[in-house]
Amino acid sequence: MNTIKGPAIFLAQFVADEPPFDNPRNIGGWAASLGYKGLQIPSWDSRLIDLAQAAESRSYCDDLNGTLAEQGVEISELSTHLQGQCVAVHPAYDEAFDGFAAPEVRGDPQARQSWAVEQLLLAAKASANLGLTAHATFSGGLVWPYLYPWPPRPPGLVEEGFDELARRWRPILDAFDEAGVDLCFEIHPSEDLHDGATFEMFLERVGNHPRCNILFDPSHLLLQQLDYLAFIDLYHERIKMVHVKDAEFNASGRVGVYGGFQPWLQRAGRFRSTGDGQVDFDGIFSKLAAYDFEGWAVLEWECCLKHPEDGAREGAEFIQQHIIRVTDKSFDDFVSSGADNTANRRILGLA
Repeated sequence: MNTIKGPAIFLAQFVADEPPFDNPRNIGGWAASLGYKGLQIPSWDSRLIDLAQAAESRSYCDDLNGTLAEQGVEISELSTHLQGQCVAVHPAYDEAFDGFAAPEVRGDPQARQSWAVEQLLLAAKASANLGLTAHATFSGGLVWPYLYPWPPRPPGLVEEGFDELARRWRPILDAFDEAGVDLCFEIHPSEDLHDGATFEMFLERVGNHPRCNILFDPSHLLLQQLDYLAFIDLYHERIKMVHVKDAEFNASGRVGVYGGFQPWLQRAGRFRSTGDGQVDFDGIFSKLAAYDFEGWAVLEWECCLKHPEDGAREGAEFIQQHIIRVTDKSFDDFVSSGADNTANRRILGLA
């Protein structure tokens, strides 16, 4: 069995123009001072990484790894959440998601999609150059606006949407396979891959591609009222990345799963700082250890109440306390009789 690596922290919510959040050296030192060992890097943020240069230059990657090693941390994974979102955008979200893309492709959905695909291809090469084995992304969504079946969906609508999603992602998955990196889709509302059933629909259409894997984040499953522990049982072979993020669901007579268009503070389902919500992390870490999860436990801080720096500090301690150092021996070895096959047959009355 493997002991889960960590704690690590996803930096998307922390990077800023002011120190210590403004460059790899400074933010690496800050994270290390809190007890983090790994950094999940948002690849769209040039303050932390030049994705194109990382894809082209092994020496650039060696320098970046060296800079972080001097601070006592390493890169756990790269993320293309924003670029992955732009691989598949329904027209209803064109303007909203334009801000995720480079300025020169905004207002042109086809150019934006081409840019997004190129970003993913760069990320595959950059991950390989950095010595990484897994990568985080979103699937995007073509049929998400039709989540609720009213008006009734036309026959074949969902199937055609997933067929197209698979067509767009298959060449990207092949590129990650060539790079030796697992592509991990965060199972997330607003993405077409938002639960186990939709992941299976996609996986089938990409031919059970070996690089098509899962970023497991229990907060998004809890807010859908999905059994996130059973999800691990079902999909553990495909879970290659984990976000440690908490949430709570408190239904009322006013709001439920859909949230009533209310702000986060007033929704029934809310993201909370790790340890402040309802997610059973004891159960999650036990299952991950039992299933021999080889990756990192990565804090993703999102909370409608607590300050992010407090969440980061507490999150490092929380993850460290939950990582199970797996045993290399059985607890009852001390009473082992050391029987061999001949003795076993005697015990069974077969001698």
